[in-house]
Amino acid sequence: MYTKNFVNPCPDWATALLNGFSQVLLLRNPLCGLCCLLAILLTAPSLVGGALLGALAGLLTAQRRGYDRADRQAGLYCYNGVLIGILISAVLPWSAILPPLIIAAGGLSSIITHQWRKRGGKLLVAYTAPFVLLGWGTLLLAEPSAALPVEADPLSALLRGVGQVFLLDKPMAGLLIVIGMYLANPYAATWAVIGSAIGAGVALLTDQAQVAWMGLYGFNAALAALAFSRQGERPGVTLLAIALALLLQPLFALLPVAGLTAPFVTACWLMHLGNYLAQLNQRRNASRLHS
Repeated sequence: MYTKNFVNPCPDWATALLNGFSQVLLLRNPLCGLCCLLAILLTAPSLVGGALLGALAGLLTAQRRGYDRADRQAGLYCYNGVLIGILISAVLPWSAILPPLIIAAGGLSSIITHQWRKRGGKLLVAYTAPFVLLGWGTLLLAEPSAALPVEADPLSALLRGVGQVFLLDKPMAGLLIVIGMYLANPYAATWAVIGSAIGAGVALLTDQAQVAWMGLYGFNAALAALAFSRQGERPGVTLLAIALALLLQPLFALLPVAGLTAPFVTACWLMHLGNYLAQLNQRRNASRLHS
């Protein structure tokens, strides 16, 4: 729905913004969003301003352009802004141009999300694709930096895998996010933790120990698990989504910039395409039986 009506604000802006933080995890729950916001504030306070500014820019843009109020209230036009705000704050040095850049990127992410939702259909769901596209552009402007090594700790790696969804590398961040997910959807939260654990295990099996301990193989798997468990999908479907995300991760590692959440997005698209083709085949077989 598109109505040019600026005097149709969300009933509760704070809830809409918090829903935007939780929608990064494909969940709608203000308490979950609050836990995510606290994770950023307590473990990476220098990034919280960018996250809030990106979310607010996305929400204001959606309101100014008259996007559906229920979708705005659900945080669907904020979450990509949250992520691009964090990324810009993390990889670009502070300057007077940084806040306007975050505002522009957050607003653009809202517009891209809206257009994607209109044209992508059920196969090419937007997910975090707008963030990925804007994030790749951001990373091309940034100076490459080497990550510091971390200790070998399986529990910390599991929590980092969840925290890396928000580009956070502290176990405490992952713990707060896990708590938020359990408040929103315990079943999906459990699968997200399982996905992060599987990702770390795969990294270890492929001799990428530091990648495993840093959680860099966990976050795409955790997101894929969330995408296909929050609606109560069969465990086999969720496991397949996790496997696809992990299989795609090395391919996106070949890019000149970080793959970000592209493996998760692509894995979900392939899952939707596979489901569509399976349904199409079933309909064809059924029509043959009745002919």
